Amino acid sequence: MTTGAEEVPAGIGTATAAEVGTGRKREAAPEPGGGIRRNLASRIVARTGGGAVAVGLVLIALFWLMPTFGLLMSSLRPSEETGTSGWWKVFSEPGQITWSNYDKLLSNDDMMRAFFNTIWITVPSTLLVIIIGALAAYAFAWLEFPGRDWLFLVVVGLLVVPVQVALIPISKLYGETNLFGTILGVVLFHVAFGLPFAVFLLRNYFAGIPKDLLEAARMDGGTDLTIFFRVILPLGLPAIASLGIFQFLWVWNDMLIALIYADTDSAPLTVALQSQSRAFGANIEVLAPGAFLSLIVPLLVFFSFQRYFVQGVMAGAVK
Repeated sequence: MTTGAEEVPAGIGTATAAEVGTGRKREAAPEPGGGIRRNLASRIVARTGGGAVAVGLVLIALFWLMPTFGLLMSSLRPSEETGTSGWWKVFSEPGQITWSNYDKLLSNDDMMRAFFNTIWITVPSTLLVIIIGALAAYAFAWLEFPGRDWLFLVVVGLLVVPVQVALIPISKLYGETNLFGTILGVVLFHVAFGLPFAVFLLRNYFAGIPKDLLEAARMDGGTDLTIFFRVILPLGLPAIASLGIFQFLWVWNDMLIALIYADTDSAPLTVALQSQSRAFGANIEVLAPGAFLSLIVPLLVFFSFQRYFVQGVMAGAVK
């Protein structure tokens, strides 16, 4: 028999009979201080997604660009003013700003020759790495040939070979082939050491392209070259743009390879600036605008292709 009041099942603890009858369970009591910690963490996380983070990122960006802005202001000030006060003095005396330093830079034959040498070295080195690397990456990703995987492992292994190991052997080879002291020799060196990374990066990206697209193109009568130019290249544009930015920045800012393999007539801007600072320590009216010119070109290239760069970095993160 049962009584008028329902029995409380064992294990309920302090739960009332009414709670048991309605099927409700009493929630466990929170740990002391646990709720406070969770609420504090939730508030911090919520605030990090608001305007405070945006303001912080803007301040970081301004702090990162401050040396560039300071170099620009130094390149626009007379040399006598630069030697006696900081670049921030232009805010109190804006009359200091002049373009005479850039006139001297443009009239300096050595610096202008070095600037164009930098272009002749950087552009071919970047284009050749992109073209050869993309073709090789497509072959490693989608073509079947004997020893493909082993050959790709060899290419990946070349990524760990330091540049310094090849300096002396390449110097001997260039001496025998009359490439020492030429722009072509510097370009070939950059291409050789840029290809392993290019093949590795592009091959992994191309391998993620859906196979159905390639099979549909083959069913329509497309050859390997047709598939490469009409399917692979358009879909692989983000990765190719990322590779182009990396290669361009590496070659443009390089001084070690050019210092060893280039002579006076083929030296790029980095070597010319270094030689100017050694020969004319106080030649700030040429060094400052030359350094800013060497800095602004990579920045313009990066910001121009920033959208493709971000797409290439994030490729494969979201399906």
